[in-house]
Amino acid sequence: MSTVRPFRIDIPQAEIDDLRARLRNTRWAPSLPGADWERGVPTEYLREVAEYWATEFDWRAQETALNAFPQFVTEIEGLDVHVVHVRSPEPDAVPLLLTHGWPNSFVEFTRTIGPLTDPRAHGLDPAIAFDVVIPSVPGFAFSQAPRETGMTTATVARMWTTLMARLGYDRYGTQGGDLGAYIAPEMAVAAPEHVIGVHLDGGIGMPTAADVPAMSARDRAEWDEMQQWMTGGVDHHALLKAAPQSFAAGWNDSPVALLAWMLQKFQEFTPMAELAEDVIDRDHLLTNVALYWFTQTTGTSSWPMYDGLRDGGFAWPRDQNLVPTGVYGGGSPLMRTLADRGNKITHWPADNPGNHFVAMEEPTAHATDIRTFFAELR
Repeated sequence: MSTVRPFRIDIPQAEIDDLRARLRNTRWAPSLPGADWERGVPTEYLREVAEYWATEFDWRAQETALNAFPQFVTEIEGLDVHVVHVRSPEPDAVPLLLTHGWPNSFVEFTRTIGPLTDPRAHGLDPAIAFDVVIPSVPGFAFSQAPRETGMTTATVARMWTTLMARLGYDRYGTQGGDLGAYIAPEMAVAAPEHVIGVHLDGGIGMPTAADVPAMSARDRAEWDEMQQWMTGGVDHHALLKAAPQSFAAGWNDSPVALLAWMLQKFQEFTPMAELAEDVIDRDHLLTNVALYWFTQTTGTSSWPMYDGLRDGGFAWPRDQNLVPTGVYGGGSPLMRTLADRGNKITHWPADNPGNHFVAMEEPTAHATDIRTFFAELR
């Protein structure tokens, strides 16, 4: 059970050919009235990206690039877990576990691996380097899906602490955004004696309705703006909590249905850009979409929604004051006040660039911020 086995991605050619045939044979839905993204992904834009996916996107090139990173599989709590594990050439590297988000995969971090593990090769101070561990969350990509309901972010965090011990690490940092922002602090709760610090992309200090009565007029205005932002777009939490099996039937059978869903969500996650691919390279986006297609994980990856993010329903990542916390996108004074109530905040920068998936959009800035936070904890 404790064996760590080498892993290599090798999608059969027949599956690649089948994907291209399905894309070519799409039965396109007619365009609905409305401008731009008012009714969802514009049909002409979707057709253009689908055509690119079928005729120009080179999966084999992306597969080769992914296989350049050492990958492994190991069984933890009855599930095979896929993990990218890249050791630094620097002798005093800090072990660092990165947890991806939804609807993302380990591909989220591929452009930050180099600056984190081999800073010397990227013109950075080699005194701050990391051994990087990037596991695929159960049900995502090449990690086995939960066999029963009841999987939680705390369970995954416990699995990750087992993984780090199995890889030989006693003291390490943890990092994540989106779904990863739930799992990273849970690792500190599970093993505070092993976790040196928690770095989050965001999702901390978020107010709730219970905080409203004590808010100032300025804070209440911010709360009202946040409500408009949080209720915009497609509520994937409600959708996937209610009927993930129904929606997965379409996403698992039609690559265009999957592509439309992914483009919709990444568009909503990049509010400061006109198009998601203006800030995230199209091939990077399609590599992530293709992984969901080839591994058939659009349904299995939805467990955070139907099992609930903590306590059976949606809630923001829980606080932990056991180890220091740093945040890439600190947020407003209101959020800092709320974050300080239950966390040891030691890093809260302002004006870091990027939208939601900053490791994909701003890999250099993301790696720099991680380096800055953990440099204070060595």
